[in-house]
Amino acid sequence: MEAWKSVSNPGKQMVIAIVGVAIGAALSIGFREFAGSSTGNGRAGFLLGLLLLLIGLAGLLALARQTIVVDPRTRIITIESKGIFGTKRRQIPFSDVAGINIGFLGKKSNFVTSYYLVLKLRDGGDCPLFSPGQFYAGASDRMTVEGWRQRLESLMRE
Repeated sequence: MEAWKSVSNPGKQMVIAIVGVAIGAALSIGFREFAGSSTGNGRAGFLLGLLLLLIGLAGLLALARQTIVVDPRTRIITIESKGIFGTKRRQIPFSDVAGINIGFLGKKSNFVTSYYLVLKLRDGGDCPLFSPGQFYAGASDRMTVEGWRQRLESLMRE
Protein backbone atom coordinates (compact mmCIF):
# COMPACT_ATOMS: atom_id res chain seq x y z
CA MET A 1 0.00 0.00 0.00
CA GLU A 2 1.14 3.55 -0.71
CA ALA A 3 2.25 6.03 1.92
CA TRP A 4 -0.31 8.52 3.22
CA LYS A 5 1.00 12.09 3.01
CA SER A 6 -0.79 15.11 4.41
CA VAL A 7 0.39 18.74 4.39
CA SER A 8 -0.88 21.58 6.60
CA ASN A 9 -2.15 24.93 5.36
CA PRO A 10 0.22 27.64 6.65
CA GLY A 11 -1.68 30.26 4.63
CA LYS A 12 -4.59 30.21 7.09
CA GLN A 13 -2.17 30.33 9.99
CA MET A 14 -0.53 33.43 8.47
CA VAL A 15 -3.87 35.18 7.85
CA ILE A 16 -4.94 34.69 11.47
CA ALA A 17 -1.58 35.96 12.75
CA ILE A 18 -1.71 39.04 10.49
CA VAL A 19 -5.28 39.81 11.59
CA GLY A 20 -4.13 39.55 15.23
CA VAL A 21 -1.24 41.94 14.57
CA ALA A 22 -3.50 44.42 12.72
CA ILE A 23 -6.25 44.45 15.36
CA GLY A 24 -3.70 44.57 18.17
CA ALA A 25 -1.86 47.48 16.58
CA ALA A 26 -5.12 49.35 15.94
CA LEU A 27 -6.28 48.92 19.55
CA SER A 28 -2.88 49.83 20.98
CA ILE A 29 -2.64 52.96 18.87
CA GLY A 30 -6.28 53.89 19.36
CA PHE A 31 -6.15 53.60 23.15
CA ARG A 32 -2.56 54.76 23.73
CA GLU A 33 -3.79 57.98 25.39
CA PHE A 34 -5.48 55.91 28.07
CA ALA A 35 -2.51 53.64 28.84
CA GLY A 36 -1.45 55.71 31.86
CA SER A 37 -4.86 55.77 33.55
CA SER A 38 -5.32 53.32 36.40
CA THR A 39 -8.90 52.35 35.59
CA GLY A 40 -11.37 52.40 32.75
CA ASN A 41 -12.05 50.81 29.44
CA GLY A 42 -9.31 52.78 27.72
CA ARG A 43 -6.54 51.03 29.60
CA ALA A 44 -8.22 47.67 29.03
CA GLY A 45 -8.43 48.43 25.29
CA PHE A 46 -4.75 49.36 25.19
CA LEU A 47 -3.69 46.22 27.10
CA LEU A 48 -5.91 44.01 24.93
CA GLY A 49 -4.30 45.57 21.87
CA LEU A 50 -0.82 44.78 23.20
CA LEU A 51 -1.85 41.21 23.98
CA LEU A 52 -3.29 40.65 20.50
CA LEU A 53 -0.23 42.25 18.93
CA LEU A 54 2.10 39.92 20.83
CA ILE A 55 0.01 36.83 20.06
CA GLY A 56 -0.07 37.77 16.37
CA LEU A 57 3.69 38.32 16.25
CA ALA A 58 4.26 34.98 18.02
CA GLY A 59 1.97 33.35 15.44
CA LEU A 60 4.05 34.80 12.61
CA LEU A 61 7.26 33.54 14.21
CA ALA A 62 5.75 30.07 14.72
CA LEU A 63 4.52 29.89 11.11
CA ALA A 64 5.43 26.47 9.69
CA ARG A 65 4.40 23.98 7.04
CA GLN A 66 3.90 20.59 8.61
CA THR A 67 4.01 17.38 6.60
CA ILE A 68 2.93 14.03 7.99
CA VAL A 69 3.84 10.84 6.14
CA VAL A 70 2.52 7.45 7.26
CA ASP A 71 4.51 4.80 5.40
CA PRO A 72 3.22 1.23 5.87
CA ARG A 73 6.20 -0.15 3.90
CA THR A 74 8.81 1.20 6.35
CA ARG A 75 6.28 1.15 9.25
CA ILE A 76 7.21 4.69 10.28
CA ILE A 77 5.21 7.89 10.85
CA THR A 78 7.27 10.96 9.95
CA ILE A 79 6.31 14.44 11.18
CA GLU A 80 8.27 17.28 9.58
CA SER A 81 7.79 20.98 10.35
CA LYS A 82 9.55 23.61 8.21
CA GLY A 83 9.53 27.11 9.66
CA ILE A 84 11.68 30.21 9.78
CA PHE A 85 13.87 28.66 12.48
CA GLY A 86 14.65 25.55 10.45
CA THR A 87 13.23 22.08 10.05
CA LYS A 88 12.17 19.73 12.83
CA ARG A 89 11.70 16.08 12.03
CA ARG A 90 10.35 13.29 14.21
CA GLN A 91 9.98 9.67 13.25
CA ILE A 92 7.73 7.29 15.17
CA PRO A 93 7.91 3.57 14.43
CA PHE A 94 4.52 1.84 14.34
CA SER A 95 5.77 -0.42 17.13
CA ASP A 96 6.04 2.59 19.48
CA VAL A 97 2.30 3.39 19.14
CA ALA A 98 0.10 1.88 21.85
CA GLY A 99 -3.15 3.52 20.73
CA ILE A 100 -4.78 6.29 18.71
CA ASN A 101 -7.32 8.72 20.21
CA ILE A 102 -9.08 11.82 18.97
CA GLY A 103 -8.26 15.10 20.68
CA PHE A 104 -10.47 18.18 20.72
CA LEU A 105 -9.74 21.91 20.92
CA GLY A 106 -12.40 24.59 21.18
CA LYS A 107 -15.97 24.85 22.40
CA LYS A 108 -19.03 23.38 20.78
CA SER A 109 -21.06 26.33 22.08
CA ASN A 110 -19.17 28.89 19.99
CA PHE A 111 -18.89 26.59 16.96
CA VAL A 112 -15.08 26.88 16.83
CA THR A 113 -13.78 23.35 17.09
CA SER A 114 -10.80 21.45 15.85
CA TYR A 115 -10.15 17.74 16.12
CA TYR A 116 -6.85 15.93 15.80
CA LEU A 117 -5.31 12.53 16.38
CA VAL A 118 -3.30 11.76 19.51
CA LEU A 119 -0.86 8.90 19.35
CA LYS A 120 -0.51 7.18 22.73
CA LEU A 121 3.07 5.98 22.84
CA ARG A 122 4.32 2.90 24.66
CA ASP A 123 6.69 5.03 26.77
CA GLY A 124 3.65 6.84 28.23
CA GLY A 125 3.94 9.98 26.10
CA ASP A 126 1.53 11.50 23.63
CA CYS A 127 2.16 12.79 20.11
CA PRO A 128 -0.46 14.93 18.34
CA LEU A 129 -1.02 14.41 14.62
CA PHE A 130 -2.83 17.00 12.46
CA SER A 131 -2.49 19.62 15.23
CA PRO A 132 -5.19 22.32 15.41
CA GLY A 133 -2.76 25.22 14.91
CA GLN A 134 -1.57 23.75 11.62
CA PHE A 135 -4.97 24.03 9.85
CA TYR A 136 -5.40 20.67 8.17
CA ALA A 137 -8.37 20.46 5.80
CA GLY A 138 -11.22 18.60 7.48
CA ALA A 139 -9.98 19.07 11.05
CA SER A 140 -13.18 20.84 12.08
CA ASP A 141 -15.28 17.76 11.30
CA ARG A 142 -15.21 14.93 13.84
CA MET A 143 -16.30 12.32 11.30
CA THR A 144 -13.42 13.26 8.99
CA VAL A 145 -10.92 12.90 11.84
CA GLU A 146 -12.53 9.59 12.82
CA GLY A 147 -11.87 8.51 9.22
CA TRP A 148 -8.21 9.53 9.66
CA ARG A 149 -8.03 7.43 12.82
CA GLN A 150 -9.50 4.40 11.08
CA ARG A 151 -7.21 4.85 8.10
CA LEU A 152 -4.13 5.09 10.34
CA GLU A 153 -5.18 2.00 12.30
CA SER A 154 -5.70 0.14 9.03
CA LEU A 155 -2.25 1.13 7.72
CA MET A 156 -0.63 0.10 11.00
CA ARG A 157 -2.29 -3.36 10.90
CA GLU A 158 -0.90 -4.24 7.48
